[in-house]
Amino acid sequence: MLEVAVAGVALVLALAPTPAAAVERWFSTGLYPWIQHVVTPASNLIPFAVFDLLLIAAIAASLIVVVRAAREALRTRRIAPVLRAAGRIAAGVAVGYLVFLLLWGFNYRRLPMSERLMVDREAPSTDAVARLGFDAVERMNALHAIAHQDGWPEEQWRDDSMRQAFATTQRLLADAPLAEPGRLKRTLLGPYFRWTSVDGMVNPFGLEVLANPDLLPFERPFVAAHEWAHLAGYADESEANFVGWLTCIRASVPAQYSGWLYLFWQVNGEVDAEVRGRLREMMRAGPRADVEAIVARLRRGQLPWLRTAGWAVYDQYLKANRVESGVRSYGAVVTLILRARFADGWVPVRRSRADDPLSP
Repeated sequence: MLEVAVAGVALVLALAPTPAAAVERWFSTGLYPWIQHVVTPASNLIPFAVFDLLLIAAIAASLIVVVRAAREALRTRRIAPVLRAAGRIAAGVAVGYLVFLLLWGFNYRRLPMSERLMVDREAPSTDAVARLGFDAVERMNALHAIAHQDGWPEEQWRDDSMRQAFATTQRLLADAPLAEPGRLKRTLLGPYFRWTSVDGMVNPFGLEVLANPDLLPFERPFVAAHEWAHLAGYADESEANFVGWLTCIRASVPAQYSGWLYLFWQVNGEVDAEVRGRLREMMRAGPRADVEAIVARLRRGQLPWLRTAGWAVYDQYLKANRVESGVRSYGAVVTLILRARFADGWVPVRRSRADDPLSP
């Protein structure tokens, strides 16, 4: 009976509408930051991925339940043990889903960034997208030599420049306690990340950052900042990209370079062949070599069939968590950057108190 009740609660929470303003106020900027302030610092103290232990434990527990049920079913020649085992596993999945929601998952239901910032209603023109790409290439050309000379620290979560930039960006976007940056950890999922071209992920049960072991040094600052944005409660991928980019361009020169390199990559995927050619012509030898190194990394480790399947599953995961655009939300950051209004220094303009959905 308890198993049915747990499954029922999980189903209701999965399907029931939740007011975004209430989630924003009471969870994303209320309860969640305090959870994150406890869990992430604890996870940072552990050098290995907590997610790996949870994954192994979940698989082992499921196998034990299945094997015992199969043995009992064979011994008694009845299907009831198998049905009970299925019920226990379903209840375990339901409990996991409830923990997911309470620790992090409700952030998928918070107010979208477009309702917190001043944004233009119309979609950006193709010319505006191209100009953003040209700006990114110019910044890469200007920053490349200094960035490579200064180099990239191995542990972004301990880099003062990155930490301060992340804190500043958070203050610009929301009135909430500041999130704690997470260390980039290796994981047993490393080969899967390599094969499917996944750069990283946040473990929602341990609020820790798992990274692709093949990331190049100049990719790591943006990947770290992107995943920190998830730790700050920005579950939507375009918003995490937005926060990550704003963080990088406020940090040291190597981090700035990483941020503009990322933005070039996104714009390059949104424009036609003619503009891509112009972007490449503008790019100097140094940045071009870095882009080619990323392409080589992706091609070297990728398994195309697994990549397609993996991203299809992730697309369904995002849609199940009410991200209607699915994996297309990654590229939506270009639109968000171009639609958002900025003051000098790439300071996003928030809605006035009268227009703020959270205002009493």
